[in-house]
Amino acid sequence: MAPDGLDRARHRAVNPDIDSERQAPAFKVEKLVNLLDGGAQHTRTRRSVEHIINSDDVFNQENVYFLTQTERYEVAVKRAVHLWLKMKELGWADDGPEIKAAFRVLGGNVAFSVHNGVFILTITELGTDAQIAKWVPLAQDYHIIGTYAQTELGHGTYLRGLETTASFDTSSQDFILNTPEPSSIKWWPGDLGRSASHAVVLAQLYTQGMCHGMHAFIVQIRSLVDHSALPGVTIGDIGPKMAFEHVDNGYLMLQNVHIPRENMLSRYSEVTSDGSYIKQGSDRINYISMVFTRVRIIAGEIMPLLSKACVIAIRYSVVRRQSKLKPGEMEAKILDYQTQQQKLLPQLATTFAFHFMASSLETFCNQVKVQIKTEGDVLLLPELHALSAGLKALISEACSAGVEVCRRACGGHGYSMLSGLPSLYTRVVASCTYEGENTVMQLQTARFLMKCLTRVDCGQPLPQSVSYLSEPITLRCSAKEKSDFLKPFVYVESYKQRACRLIKDAGIKLQSLRQSGVEQYVAWNSTSVQLAKAAVAHCHYVVVKNFVETMEGLKFEPEIQQVIKMLCDLYALTGILDNAGDFLYDGFMTGKQLDLVTTCQLDLLAVVRKNAISITDAFDYPDEQLNSAIGNYDGYAYQRLFQWAQKAPTNAKVNLAYEKYLKPRFQLAQSKL
Repeated sequence: MAPDGLDRARHRAVNPDIDSERQAPAFKVEKLVNLLDGGAQHTRTRRSVEHIINSDDVFNQENVYFLTQTERYEVAVKRAVHLWLKMKELGWADDGPEIKAAFRVLGGNVAFSVHNGVFILTITELGTDAQIAKWVPLAQDYHIIGTYAQTELGHGTYLRGLETTASFDTSSQDFILNTPEPSSIKWWPGDLGRSASHAVVLAQLYTQGMCHGMHAFIVQIRSLVDHSALPGVTIGDIGPKMAFEHVDNGYLMLQNVHIPRENMLSRYSEVTSDGSYIKQGSDRINYISMVFTRVRIIAGEIMPLLSKACVIAIRYSVVRRQSKLKPGEMEAKILDYQTQQQKLLPQLATTFAFHFMASSLETFCNQVKVQIKTEGDVLLLPELHALSAGLKALISEACSAGVEVCRRACGGHGYSMLSGLPSLYTRVVASCTYEGENTVMQLQTARFLMKCLTRVDCGQPLPQSVSYLSEPITLRCSAKEKSDFLKPFVYVESYKQRACRLIKDAGIKLQSLRQSGVEQYVAWNSTSVQLAKAAVAHCHYVVVKNFVETMEGLKFEPEIQQVIKMLCDLYALTGILDNAGDFLYDGFMTGKQLDLVTTCQLDLLAVVRKNAISITDAFDYPDEQLNSAIGNYDGYAYQRLFQWAQKAPTNAKVNLAYEKYLKPRFQLAQSKL
């Protein structure tokens, strides 16, 4: 029986400063845990898996901060294979809740994330039943390791610009793949540098002298006998990065590499033996694996980094005492300072906003998957693409900024790798680039929004997420006193008005430029800053609206609803203050109303402060998962920081710099002292 995560401190001493924070919370923490997990059964499953993982020495992350890049890679591979063996031993399904929980516990510190999350997914979504039956079992059992080779040295998010080619040769019945220019060399794919035997390569398909656009091909790149590169394949690791030391991001150059015709993923398009090209679906289909991956990483990889940072920083802020709030009393907990609350508590509210948004986005994504698989219906795919692109940009930007706020809020100790915060930061900032550079993502969302504006003008129905564009908006904020800003409809309407205005203003400018004779691409580029801002406002509105709807759906859990309500209020009001100019711009809000928002937000900080530790405990992260010397459940930050520092290998090695350079200088000083 796995131990209750919230009772993990029963059998050990706890710092009184953090223990006092957990006395008499205003809600049952376990209920909030269940809400975040998606139900009590999911909580039980997760904790059971956590207990199994944390009891296994192979998964021990102790001393990970002292490992070299090569050591981290080797440990990650060992863990991946061991996890697979554990899955088989315990009967866990490849796509079951247990394996999802296992990856949550391991926090990404396991190899083959691209293999498991993208390579297999792409084959499953784009492959025929026969291709799935051939390749997926091999991949799931690690008989082959695959990567997803899309990004090139010269092109990333702009997929139509990819230069890798796959030309069909009727005489050999093979596709011949080439990376014809240095800029076309595949660059960055995870699991490619040292691990992969195969790759799903994205290339421009050529048949009978015609280009049919980007398609996916399964290419063997290394020998299954000795792991050497196959003829025509040049492959390797791209070298040091800011983070992800355990991931072997690689490069791939292809020179006349032949693969059989059946290696083109052909669920929606195929090439016949005479070179004829047959398309069986929309051009958008070839992008679906990227869209689905983007949805997955928001919930599985980006958002947890901010929630972990919040747990660490807020726990540290109740055991760190600094200066005196009141003369004659002991030094105050730094979380009692309003300035510290202003830094950290809005980040805590943000994690809840994004958690619920990610959950809703996954539900929508699953709906789209079913429609595509069962009916071949891609009608909702553009909306999912626009939502996932815009939300990925919004969430990764906010989480990157938020983790850095948490790190700096911990002072000097936040700069130590042993705090766990620097590694969270270097990992989360990567999400601003991978799976779509954020500005490009915003503009893709904006393109969808402009098409929707055209539909409004034509009286056509709109997709659900943008239906508000055809609704009447309030021209002036209705709030008259401070308490009005705690009414969700007031701030939801405010975000709606902001999004509508920015979207329509961008559309008006774009249309005006086109009507003046400016070419489309010039008009678009000249409006791109406003378009990107409009996309952000749209996504911000969607997140706030979803937060409110989630909160309102908790009416049968009044205690939990009250907690979610104050976090929702804090998130929404902080967003108004952070973007005050947008709300003041056309007189929708007045300066006096903004003063009321400020007062209301500061009041909320004090309310959330009272239950901050209990709220962070609801994320239910075991200490092993946080891997932070200053963020442990027991609150003994200083003791653990000192203990961990003593384990540094440099403390046990002979100081060669002393022997070579300092010793002679010191010896000269002996006669003078």
